[in-house]
Order: sequence, then structure tokens, then C-alpha cells
Amino acid sequence: MNESILITGANAGLGKETARQLAMKNETKKVILLCRNQGRAEAAKKELEQKTGKRIFEIIIGDVSDANSVRKAVEQIKEPIDVVILNAGGVVGKTAAKLTPSGMNELSATNILGNVILVDELIKRDKLKKAVLAISAEAVPGVKMLGVKPVSMRTSSVDEFAAVLDGSYFGKKFDALQAYAYVKYAETMWTLSMAREYPNLKFVVVSPGNTKGTQAPNALPLPMRIMLKYVMMPIVFPLMGEMVHKLEVGAKRFVDGISDERYKSGVFYASKEGKLSGDMVDQSTFFTDLKNTTFQDNANEAIHHFIN
Repeated sequence: MNESILITGANAGLGKETARQLAMKNETKKVILLCRNQGRAEAAKKELEQKTGKRIFEIIIGDVSDANSVRKAVEQIKEPIDVVILNAGGVVGKTAAKLTPSGMNELSATNILGNVILVDELIKRDKLKKAVLAISAEAVPGVKMLGVKPVSMRTSSVDEFAAVLDGSYFGKKFDALQAYAYVKYAETMWTLSMAREYPNLKFVVVSPGNTKGTQAPNALPLPMRIMLKYVMMPIVFPLMGEMVHKLEVGAKRFVDGISDERYKSGVFYASKEGKLSGDMVDQSTFFTDLKNTTFQDNANEAIHHFIN
């Protein structure tokens, strides 16, 4: 039973819907919405209270792409929490070259930096009791329909992961969606490494799948954004089967990931190979690099090169 849950990026889309679903569970006593914008957070809190009839939502302000902002946010957490859902992230940044003060580029910092610091600080302060849910994507093993090739690193060494995180890995030809797959691979491998380092906690990775009603398409380049929003999502995917689902279904994947005992620590769950919706399976059954513990630890070490 998870009584207290913190969700990053909780003011919209999957984060907000996950908060709603968790609030409807009898055992949930507190849902912390970690958001970077006070106004949007307040609006989300009000809407959630209206929809659920519950007054269990709290707001903490923090920007996951800013290390100091996240550390300040952790200082506001006075009581231990059961679960952290690392929902914040997405396909952001038009180039690989735009660096944050951490040294990570914008894409990596938004998806990884603050999420990792949040977990590290909670563990250090003995304020995380049960589980961490990290969010990945079917883009890691590849999405042929969207032209996203499977992640294929030469060595998955510490240096190679570091090059992904600062953007130098991609050179001048930066494909945001393909780069997103590599960044999510790094985050996934960090999570799997943490599962071995902290066996008393559950670390599970879940993809929400191809979900309607999120802001994800808005970050894509204009031609792909139009194609995805107005052609693929409403017309093509529904005709193909197991290629798209509603917001409620994507969020339920997160809820199940932390509450269903079928989801095991140290495993990345997403749609079946070649699918973007439907039943979820262990991705290491066909993307075998996920099982490599050296690669996992290399990702963990590379990420912490950027964390002071």
C-alpha cells in the first residue's frame, strides 16, 4: 500500500492523470505535485480536487533541469514518502548544443538531471520508503513506424554515455526524436543499476506508450508534429491496432507499475516488440543490452559526472 506519492511534472498530461488515478485509491493519503510553475501547479491542484473530491494534493516547486532547484525542492519534503514517479521529461531542445549549467544538454537535463538528484537526495536523507518509477519509451528498442532506429551504441562506455548526455555524441545532425531514445536509454540503464544498488527499494521502468492527450507532439519539429497530431494519431494508428491509446490508459501503466506485484524491480516494461500500445512486456527479452550490468553501471557513473 502506497500512502504517499510524489510525481514530477504533475501539472498536465500523464502526470496529472496519474495523480488523479492514485487519489482515487483508498490507501492514498498524500500526492505531492512537483512542478516548475506555481500558477500551473495551483490550477492543476484545483482541478484534481474538483475531479476527485479529495484534499490530499500538495505542491512543491522545482525545475528538474536545474540541480539547485531540485535540491531546494527536496528540502521542503519533511516526511518520508513511499513512491516517486519520475514523470517529468519529453522531447525538448532543437539542437544538441544547448547546454545547461550542469554540462548536460537541454534534452538530457530535462529527462535525467533533476530526476536523478531527487532520488539521490531522498535516499541520502532516508526519505524514500518503497519505490521509484522511471519513465522510458518504446523509442529505446526502436519504433519503425516513426523512423526511430533502435539505440545502438558502440561500447556503452562511461565516456559514450557522457557524450550522449552533453549532446556531442550526435554531432551536427541532431534528430530530436532519435536523440530522445538515447537519453531515455541512459535513464533506463541508471534505473536498472539503482535496482541492484538498493535491493530494499523497487526500481521499475515503464513506458506510457503512444498516448493521446499529452503535450509530447508539441516538442517535435513542425513537419513531424503535424504528421503525428493530425494524420498518424487520429487516422493511421487507430487503423493498425495496438498503436495508440487514451490518456487514462497511459497513466494506468504508471499506477500499475508501482502497485501491481507483477512488475518487478530492475525491469523495463513497455509494449510488445513493434507495438506502441497493448500488453506490456519485459523489453530485455528482445533488446538484450538492457541485461548488461556493466552498461547499467556505466550509465549511472556517466550521469553522476554531471552532478556536483
